[in-house]
Amino acid sequence: MDRVAVVGGGLAGLVAARRLADRGANVQLLEQSDRLGGRVGSDRVDGFTLDRGFQVLFPAYPAVRRELDLDALSLQSFRPGAIITRPNTRSILSDPLRDPRALTPTLFNDEITIGDAWRVFSLRRELRHTDVDEILARDDLTIRESLEARGFSDGFVEAFAAPFLGGITLDRSLAAAEFVFDYAFKMLVESRAALPAAGMQAIPDQLADRCRQAGVEVELARGVDAIDRTEDDVTVETATGSLTVDGVVVATDPGTARDLTDVEGIPTESRGCVTQHFTLPTTQDLPIDRRLIVNAADARPNHVALLSEVANSYAPADTQLLSATFLGVPEADDAELADEVRAALASWFPENSFADLDLLATHRIPAAQLVQEPGFRASVPDPNAPDGPVVLAGDYTRWSSIQGALESGRRAVDALVGTD
Repeated sequence: MDRVAVVGGGLAGLVAARRLADRGANVQLLEQSDRLGGRVGSDRVDGFTLDRGFQVLFPAYPAVRRELDLDALSLQSFRPGAIITRPNTRSILSDPLRDPRALTPTLFNDEITIGDAWRVFSLRRELRHTDVDEILARDDLTIRESLEARGFSDGFVEAFAAPFLGGITLDRSLAAAEFVFDYAFKMLVESRAALPAAGMQAIPDQLADRCRQAGVEVELARGVDAIDRTEDDVTVETATGSLTVDGVVVATDPGTARDLTDVEGIPTESRGCVTQHFTLPTTQDLPIDRRLIVNAADARPNHVALLSEVANSYAPADTQLLSATFLGVPEADDAELADEVRAALASWFPENSFADLDLLATHRIPAAQLVQEPGFRASVPDPNAPDGPVVLAGDYTRWSSIQGALESGRRAVDALVGTD
């Protein structure tokens, strides 16, 4: 296959384009926006690095290790576990095997039982020795049903699992399929959630550099209007002209992929979130030690992270960068949400002042992640679901994650031109 068009410059499209070029194809990557990365990206504002939503990288993801140079990303890691908060109350829940200092506060955490701590340890041991393909097959129970079946207490589920896993699935009801939690937990056991020193945008930037080095022609601000297939080739229609190629990888968002390919099985139901970024004076010291803060009381906000404590490159030396994430798509305006964040922080850390917590930016992401309820894995479309030499790439063909996106790019290439 000599000429291939890759439609979409997110993680899946970038992986597919580079792999096709490595196999000798002439590849054109067409991205409708003015940047690469899709949902993974960062902005630079007044010396701050603002990821587009709360995003982290799990270095243990198999596709991450295969597709990325992790050393070049200079990853900065969160501490294991989280700070569980309620008004005037904070407690630590962590992994004592990787965080020995947290053993005593974890065992005497009022939100969980000693039995919960033992069940976490047992689950940790189980998942560490379970193959990822076996985990992905766990698609019958919801996360909540799985935790209940494993004997976790209501306190553990509501105080920790709901906000912590809700931050991963964007759903505090824990209605996502069991595999979403089990896979994420396994990755957290095998590595720590991390941020690239230059922000999450460094991930697509690295993939794009590899594409260009492999000879891929990358075109920004060139969207695709239609894909027309004949017996001999495929025509890709754009606003600035058409391309005739031997094959196409459709690596767009699910809705656009459905429109371009007429594959009705492409899932489009999604969950959203809103992430706000704030500056905080260095005079305000939050005793969280690079851990995520989760809200056990309600989802206003669901979780907070002091990003500059994890990666000091995210903020100038004389200030701090804090993010707060709300689940769903709240109707409140940016100022109202910011006031809720200040009020929540003041109730969790009454010894601090948040009068100078200044809002830098708000990212509203209505389609941040696909809904992945039980049965999701059985219904995802195959990469070669479209007619003709057209294949699909995107996390919706695997599962909604960076792992799913990267892996889907490789699988799309194998579907189009065969395995190596």
